[in-house]
Amino acid sequence: MTEGFKPIAITLENCGKTFADGTRALHPLTLEIAASETIVFLGPSGCGKTTTLRIIAGLETPDPGGRVLFDGEDVTALPIERRRVGMVFQSYALFPNMSVAENVGYGLRVRRVAGAEAAGRVAEMLAMMRIEALADRRIDQLSGGQRQRVALARALAVRPRVLLMDEPLTALDAKLRDALRLEIDELLRRLGITAIYVTHDQAEAMALGDRIVVMDHGRVAQVGKPRDIYQRPSTRFVADFIGTMNRINGTVRDGAFVTAAGAIPWREAPPGASEALFRPEDVTLDDTAEAHLRGRLTAAFFLGDRTRLFIDVGMEKPLVTETGARRDFTHDEPIGLRIDPRGLMAL
Repeated sequence: MTEGFKPIAITLENCGKTFADGTRALHPLTLEIAASETIVFLGPSGCGKTTTLRIIAGLETPDPGGRVLFDGEDVTALPIERRRVGMVFQSYALFPNMSVAENVGYGLRVRRVAGAEAAGRVAEMLAMMRIEALADRRIDQLSGGQRQRVALARALAVRPRVLLMDEPLTALDAKLRDALRLEIDELLRRLGITAIYVTHDQAEAMALGDRIVVMDHGRVAQVGKPRDIYQRPSTRFVADFIGTMNRINGTVRDGAFVTAAGAIPWREAPPGASEALFRPEDVTLDDTAEAHLRGRLTAAFFLGDRTRLFIDVGMEKPLVTETGARRDFTHDEPIGLRIDPRGLMAL
């Protein structure tokens, strides 16, 4: 952990939020966040993830009975400026009339950190974000990625007890998002700071979160490590929201899951299961005579390093898989599929 950053544990107790017009943005939520942990709140727009972040920040007050604790200290009534949090917004919220260095040092000035100490911290943050050469530039002279680095530097310059990030990479193009995601992950590990990250992007959540809190309509749908969320979803919503999920209807019979398109060996099938779920990576192409399932190709999308296939097996939706096979696929051609039983799930 870098000197000056002291991670804290955060406790949310029965934190809900109902707005003045009666809108319930967040149902009562209780959650323990460990010191140095990176928690990602993941879900679609309007699910309550940003409201939760704002309650932690002190920008919103929870409904009566809700409490926010930092290392056991009740901070529910404290405003954001007294909670010592750093916040990075989707819009960056940088000051266009200030230089990069002035933006980075703004929070220090507000907190009356001056002179050599302030200059040293600004220089430290500029170096950490690798933007020393941009110190004197105006904000309108920066690219999106550079602005994001400035926003992070400003949030960290005050040495916050917790770093809060609200969709910080949404405005960037895909390639830059991937690069900055890697940088943010490395930065959080190096600083050892407690971090709360809000996103609707599953890849970001999987890459950055020690744990993920999946939210649905103001409620927590599941909390767990990225691998558990992906491989063992606890609800239909989580299964459908995280990644791509295949579904096929059938019945359990003699150690197999029997469907209209064939039979999949499944000795661990729950008795009475009427639906099997599995990920695209648990599906491989096979000779139709030997395959577990047989269907016909409805679409093939060449993605460069792989081809994504959609196969009609007589269900409501086609099954999806990807292959690295170096060949062209023809619409309506017969396709055989082999399913890895280890990837089968039932809800």
